[in-house]
Amino acid sequence: MCEYKNFIEDIIDNDLESGKVSTVCTRFPPEPNGYLHIGHAKSLCINFGLAQKYNGKCNLRFDDTNPSKEDQEYVESIKKDIEWLGFKWDKLLFASDYFDVMFDCAVKLINKGLAYVSDETADEIRERRGTLTEPGVESPYRNRTVEENLQLFYDMRDGKFPDGSKVLRAKIDMASANVNMRDPIIYRVLRATHHNTGDKWCVYPMYDFAHPIEDAYEGITHSVCTLEFEDHRPLYNWVVSNCDFPAPLPQQIEFARLNITNTIMSKRYLKKLVDEGKVTGWDDPRMPTLSGIRRRGYPAEALRDFCERIGVAKSNSEVESSYLEACVRDSLNRTANRVMAVFDPLKVTLVNYDGREELTVENNPNAETVTYRQVPFSKTLYIDRSDFALVPPPKYYRLKPDGYVRLKGAYIIRCDKAVLDDDGNVAELLCSIVPNSKSGQDESGIKVKGVIHWVDADSCVDVTVRKLQSLLTDAVDGVTDFNERFNTESMKVVSAKVEPSLLNARAEDRFQFMRVGYYVLDRDSDGSNLVFNEIVGLKDGYKPSK
Repeated sequence: MCEYKNFIEDIIDNDLESGKVSTVCTRFPPEPNGYLHIGHAKSLCINFGLAQKYNGKCNLRFDDTNPSKEDQEYVESIKKDIEWLGFKWDKLLFASDYFDVMFDCAVKLINKGLAYVSDETADEIRERRGTLTEPGVESPYRNRTVEENLQLFYDMRDGKFPDGSKVLRAKIDMASANVNMRDPIIYRVLRATHHNTGDKWCVYPMYDFAHPIEDAYEGITHSVCTLEFEDHRPLYNWVVSNCDFPAPLPQQIEFARLNITNTIMSKRYLKKLVDEGKVTGWDDPRMPTLSGIRRRGYPAEALRDFCERIGVAKSNSEVESSYLEACVRDSLNRTANRVMAVFDPLKVTLVNYDGREELTVENNPNAETVTYRQVPFSKTLYIDRSDFALVPPPKYYRLKPDGYVRLKGAYIIRCDKAVLDDDGNVAELLCSIVPNSKSGQDESGIKVKGVIHWVDADSCVDVTVRKLQSLLTDAVDGVTDFNERFNTESMKVVSAKVEPSLLNARAEDRFQFMRVGYYVLDRDSDGSNLVFNEIVGLKDGYKPSK
């Protein structure tokens, strides 16, 4: 059976076979105006993955052409996220590295009669652009002479005009069926301190002009981007062709962006949540940013696996969030150690046991190398209240009056008596250990179907646990606005009792709380207060379509 290839790889194979390109060079070009989110993970995996597959190169290039919205904080966070995801860039570059090149390209277009300075306001340009069915109206400044346009453009650069008073427009076709080709703005006057170039410039290129120049200048062979840029491709090709870059010119290829149910894929709205204090920051464990996902405990390998499974398509679609959770669960099932945690403790006193011992318990039966830990055991324990029923339903295999159950890694116990409080609620269980029933050494002859987790009352540790849900509620009755769907119950803070081995855990260590779910130790923890974030539950809600 031949290896599956996506349509981008088919294009690259043809380009290599025809001799159009000899070495594949891609790039990942984020704008440093926010943190990367899970949607960027797909683009990362595609661009860096193609470079790896074809033994090529992938540059990390920051498209920092809008200094009013960009910040060095975002630059550093993006670099950290990419490294965490497991990728290494060939060159670290900035669009601002090419501001001189871009300015020279704009001058070249003016000299060719392909660009002109316009005094129109943004509203006037918008009004004259036309519609999808009606052509636009030419600017009254469209026929300025080359000499006049050059002087005005240099004056723009030299700060002789206020912000927004003049723009440089490409001179293409105001009757084009593609609105993006109707004399688009390629430069504007903007006074803002740039994180990389300071106050050197007061004119900045527009993205649609800067991006193709960056690709061509770097020798990018395949410029892979999401579908919303498909209508911009003719302008991309126009820029690289008319700026006289040598062959081979970069080729823009579009793929379907990643959309996940009940997941915010808008950097603008994520920033709004941060600015309004609805979350604790860009790395809040509920946030779908890569830093938030890392803090929540999602393994990097699970994200890479997810992106590989969903594949590369030409049309947009939506992926169930449970599919991502299934990938996370598959990874953690192999790598996360099992520990015991009790969320709703019910005291158990072993009436026929007065000793204290260290039991040897398996960490993870699915690990490549199985290891063990020591767990304290004494006369008084806690089990989860849900593991006892005073009046059990049929086929109830946990603890009940006069019933038997095995304590994980320990002994079989029998419930002798349930002690009730004044309100009739179960306050304590008096139980007996079955002799010779120790795990791994059981000679009791008693067979039980139920196995429950527990913690030792004398040595257990009280911890804080954040139970997490999506920031968005389900879209129902046509309500799709993020503001109306914000989930005010997305984080619930509860307490739990855990075994003392977790005192040795470090931030970002992941565990399976037996029979409950997967959890990660948060960096907010200190020696006296451990804080865990819920990663994902044990139950797999994803069901592949038939």
